[in-house]
Amino acid sequence: MRIGDICTADVACISPRATVQEAAAAMQRCHVGALVVIVDPQRRPIGVVTDRDIVLKVVAKGIDAQATSVANVMSGGVVTCKETHDLFEAIDRMKANGIRRLPVTREDGQLVGVVAADDVLRAITSQLHGLSDAMLQEQMREMRLAGGMSG
Repeated sequence: MRIGDICTADVACISPRATVQEAAAAMQRCHVGALVVIVDPQRRPIGVVTDRDIVLKVVAKGIDAQATSVANVMSGGVVTCKETHDLFEAIDRMKANGIRRLPVTREDGQLVGVVAADDVLRAITSQLHGLSDAMLQEQMREMRLAGGMSG
């Protein structure tokens, strides 16, 4: 299963020059817990800022959210995956980097989506449900065949 098929295409983004206050307002408006930080019109991700970053790096330290830029609190060195990667490659990247959200890019680095741990769980659950259905159908077929042979 390709990551491009399960990622969320409507990604909430922000500039590194925006204030932390603006980032928090954008998260509230978009109903998300993270924003992908981009700088150029090609939408190449340079970082991610999460609600947790804001709480731990700004609020807990009593720093002024209106005077602090996203660049000062975002996680830099953003870990991404290509839309052509499979589900297990994305899981490996999340696990290796201790992250729950992964920006998804084209081969040229342009942002096309974001995949979250919830998306991965939903995809795996769907596949397991399909497998369970197949097993049930096989059992039903075997019972029909066994019933027809005894008579």
